[in-house]
Amino acid sequence: MASESTKRKAFEMIVKSYGECLYWKIRYIVLTHDDANDVLQNTFLKAWNNIDSFHGKSKLLTWLYSIAINESLDYLRRNKTEVKANLSDDMSVAKRLMADEYFDGDEIHALLMQAVSTLPDVQRTVFNMRYFDNMKYSEISAILKTSEGALKASYHIAVKKISDYFHLHE
Repeated sequence: MASESTKRKAFEMIVKSYGECLYWKIRYIVLTHDDANDVLQNTFLKAWNNIDSFHGKSKLLTWLYSIAINESLDYLRRNKTEVKANLSDDMSVAKRLMADEYFDGDEIHALLMQAVSTLPDVQRTVFNMRYFDNMKYSEISAILKTSEGALKASYHIAVKKISDYFHLHE
């Protein structure tokens, strides 16, 4: 077994290597910078506390991604009222993103995120994993512990809702 110092240094490398990638996966689900930072911190804390349970059966990033997605969904469930209030105030999601120094997308990307923000949590998560991360349904199924058929249906419905959203806001 590695020394505590070696374990900490290795984990610091994991945080540096995967922090930004996980941040954006979380951000697409919880939508705000501050919430994404909180969830990212919880993700790494959970990973640190459970690192001994990682046996290399999957890629490290897949394991971390699974923790991040579950932490994001837990966060949304715990803070549903607060999240909805934050999204329904004066500033739209697109305007918030364009004003956010951490957002590096263009206006079209921000508008897409505005449409995605209207989806229910699970549909938004499935859409993000499939559309932005180009994940296979089998990978999403393993992370969300849901059948591939249900995921395909969620994705199809999400795409339809996003398309309808853009038609309504033309």
